[in-house]
Amino acid sequence: MMELLFDQKLQVQVKCKDCEDRRTSIRISIELQSTSSPVHKRDLAVRLTDDADAYFLYNLVISEEDFQSLKVQQGLLVEFSAFPQKFIDLLNQCIEEQDKDNPRFLLQLVSSSPVLDNSCASLNIVETNAFKHLTHLCLKLIHGTDVEIKKYLATCLSCLKEEKQLLEQKLKRTEEDLSRQLSYTQQTLSEKSRELDRIRSEWTSQTAALTNQHSQELTTEREKTLEAQMKYQQQSEQQRRELESLHQKSIQQLQCRLAELEVSNKDLMERKYKSESAIRDLKAKLVGLEDESHRAKQEVLSLRRENSTLDSECHEKEKQVNQLQTRVAVLEQEIKDKDQLVLRTKEVLEATQQQKMIIEENAEERQHHIGKLETTLKSLSEELIKANEIIKKLQDDVKMLVGKLKLKNSVTVQQEKVLSETEQLLQKEQREVQEARQALKQRDEEVSKLQEQLEATVQKLAESKELLKTNENVITWLNKQLNENQITRKHENLGMFETPPGMTSSGGFRAGISSQNVMVQFNPVISKPIVSPVDMNCGSHSLQHGSSNKENGELLGLESKYLERRDDSIPLRGIVPKKHLNKEAQKPSVNVSQLPPTPGFSAYFPGQ
Repeated sequence: MMELLFDQKLQVQVKCKDCEDRRTSIRISIELQSTSSPVHKRDLAVRLTDDADAYFLYNLVISEEDFQSLKVQQGLLVEFSAFPQKFIDLLNQCIEEQDKDNPRFLLQLVSSSPVLDNSCASLNIVETNAFKHLTHLCLKLIHGTDVEIKKYLATCLSCLKEEKQLLEQKLKRTEEDLSRQLSYTQQTLSEKSRELDRIRSEWTSQTAALTNQHSQELTTEREKTLEAQMKYQQQSEQQRRELESLHQKSIQQLQCRLAELEVSNKDLMERKYKSESAIRDLKAKLVGLEDESHRAKQEVLSLRRENSTLDSECHEKEKQVNQLQTRVAVLEQEIKDKDQLVLRTKEVLEATQQQKMIIEENAEERQHHIGKLETTLKSLSEELIKANEIIKKLQDDVKMLVGKLKLKNSVTVQQEKVLSETEQLLQKEQREVQEARQALKQRDEEVSKLQEQLEATVQKLAESKELLKTNENVITWLNKQLNENQITRKHENLGMFETPPGMTSSGGFRAGISSQNVMVQFNPVISKPIVSPVDMNCGSHSLQHGSSNKENGELLGLESKYLERRDDSIPLRGIVPKKHLNKEAQKPSVNVSQLPPTPGFSAYFPGQ
């Protein structure tokens, strides 16, 4: 039974006769051999070998009887049971000190012959201090015979074969594992590519449907705006005609008054001497009235211009409001679609990240395993080089022995075949590892692309949210501007023309009649014509006359979108539909002065 206690390379100082000292690395092996038959005994075997020189072999076998004589000769204080461990401790101290410039513990191999050949040599463990060199242990080693060298080489070859078989088994296992993992990764890659194609096709179909829907909505809105423009033009022409008639009436009144003043002027001319002062006052009044009429004409012209500009501005603002509303609806739909797409991409990204983690772990394990294989292969290659050198030397020696030469040649041929096979297998493994690394790089690139797409979609979603906020702010600002314009126009109309207490002027008022009740809604576009004192008698008849000109139960100048019921409108139960106007004409109208004020709403209702 053999027990290996120590096997390492150490730096040894070689001293030969008439030669310079040199340092080489020598492998020292310590084994404990125990035999139980016929008598139980233990032997300590020390062997020195050189990995670069196959013929370098020194042996020493120390039995318990030999150790007693060694103990007496060198003054050792330990027993045979503790001697191997103490010897190993001294060698470890030499290993620790061998890299220093001035080592404390040294290993010396001393030979009496000029060259290390078949002669004996002594192994000394020396400690250097400030006073002298102390030799702790000196072991005399015998050079190995040819039989011992051959036996040693045979054991080395058997170990190499065992290691080769183990490596072949490991290579087969790794090949099977790598092929399985490669097939699995290929399947996952094909599945992911199919999913990507499906998502792309869905996205393109959705975008096409949205563009078609948006184009249809744009055409309908354009038609509506054209119809509204025609109606607004008709209404503006009617208002212009009414204003011209009112202006002519006022001019006639002023002309009548001017005639009366001329008559009175003739009378006053007869009384010239008596009332010259009164005539001067009347002339001054006449000049003031003419100036006032001229100013009134100019103001009427300016009001017409302002009216036309305000109508065009209101029309453009209504267009912008409609466009913004449609755009808000489209953006909301896009946000919903993008949220769904982001969720899907997040799920795909999580799955790919998990697969990436699994593949990275497998790759690390493979790299670790490949590193081990590479180290073992390096050691194998070094040992095989040494074996080749040994075989060459053996071939030189075996020329004397022809029979043994054939056996050794056959062994070397088989080893070369095995080596070539192992090298081919290693090349295949390296190629497969490179292919797996390339596949990992491709997967990493795909994951980075998916992350960039996800970031782009998140950025677009944030931009669309900001766009929605800005659209809401623009809509609120437009509503405020429309309300302020209506209020200012109403105040200007009230300041210019005084309305009698029985009449009503409602600027920017629209009434929509539904099947159950009547809704009143503020409209900043249409302005009702100004009522003159001449039309005071027909105040109660104007609503009925205006409603009779409209077809299908709608009011004059109102579109179908203004007749829908809205949540922010105020129901007025006193106003009745068109078919009941004739019956309810003589009933008193409802007093809405007690209704709660609403933002953007202003109306006057005629009294009885």
